[in-house]
Amino acid sequence: QVQLAESGGGLVQAGGSLRLSCAASDRTFPLMGWFRQAPGKERVFVARIFWSSGNIYYADYADSVKGRFTISRDSAKNTMYLQMNSLKPEDTAAYYCAAARGLGQPYDYWGQGTQVTVSS
Repeated sequence: QVQLAESGGGLVQAGGSLRLSCAASDRTFPLMGWFRQAPGKERVFVARIFWSSGNIYYADYADSVKGRFTISRDSAKNTMYLQMNSLKPEDTAAYYCAAARGLGQPYDYWGQGTQVTVSS
C-alpha cells in the first residue's frame, strides 16, 4: 500500500526555521503538496510541486507563505521537503503531505500530519 510519512515538525521561536519531509514508501508521484490545518480551521493549501521524469519541476505557493517557504523534492528518494523560514505564530498548524497521480488530479494520498508550533 502507498504510505506517506511526514517528519520534521516541532516547536520553534518566531523567526526561526524548520524543514519538513514527506517520504512515499512504495510509489513515486508527479504531484505532491503540503497542506495545513490550524485548530478550529479548515485544511488549506500551502505549496505544491510537480515534476517530470526529466527532472523539470514547477512549484507554487499560497500567498501567506510566499517568500518564506520553499518546496523541493528528491525524486530518487521519493521525498518532498518544505523549508520554512521566518516562521510566524500564524504558521502554527498540523502540516500534511499529500500526493496525486498527475497534475490536475485530486490529492488521493495523505500522510498522518506533523505538528508545527511557532511561539511568540
